[in-house]
Amino acid sequence: LRKANVDVVTFGQYMRPTKRHLKVEKYVTPDEFEMWKQRALDMGFLYCASGPLVRSSYKAGEAFIENVLRKRAGEKAGMAASGRLGQTVALEEGFKTL
Repeated sequence: LRKANVDVVTFGQYMRPTKRHLKVEKYVTPDEFEMWKQRALDMGFLYCASGPLVRSSYKAGEAFIENVLRKRAGEKAGMAASGRLGQTVALEEGFKTL
């Protein structure tokens, strides 16, 4: 998935909706979900939601916002190193007063 530039991954647990559906073979423990989340982050995924009730759209908006904020923080760190951070802060403050 990382080779295909996938940035977000989710791990969830199948829950049997009715007795007519397949039985749950194994319930994944919270520690296992945490281990898979850490592995995903270590592999370079920008966001991982991992838990028994997680679905593919789980907190999608939150993940998007976190990614935007993380990228901004990285850009500001780069600007600080180049001496351009003061210009950015002044520009942002100018937009706030408009």
